[in-house]
Amino acid sequence: MRAKITYFVTAAVLVVYFVLVGSRGLLLIQQGTWLTVAFGISVLALPVIGVWFLWKNTRFVTRANRLAAELEAEGGLPVDDLARTPSGRIDRDAADEVFARRRAETEDAPDDWRCWFRLAIAYHDARDTPRARKAMQRAIALHQAAGA
Repeated sequence: MRAKITYFVTAAVLVVYFVLVGSRGLLLIQQGTWLTVAFGISVLALPVIGVWFLWKNTRFVTRANRLAAELEAEGGLPVDDLARTPSGRIDRDAADEVFARRRAETEDAPDDWRCWFRLAIAYHDARDTPRARKAMQRAIALHQAAGA
């Protein structure tokens, strides 16, 4: 729940920032000189890119959460029983061991979104965020294809 609150607060702050930056861009364009119009258009590009990025991430998180809820309802959500360091971080060797199992499971059933979802969690536990995101995107795509 704390992560959701943090996400929504961050998104709200970003939206306020986008509005402020966008208004500054419009003010620059209203000045009417070639230089301020060029700067205004450049400044307006920032909120456009930011809104696109925020929308893509929100859509990704929403879809991943739906998959998590569905997998939990099926009883297929992996149990978090990994060994942890005294600081609370997941032990690297334990994460690597689980990752090897999840990778083998995914290789055996490459078209099963559930395997890709669990592999994404294993990547995340092994601190490989880019691959975790790619695996989750694959799980989302497979789930959508199965539902279509």
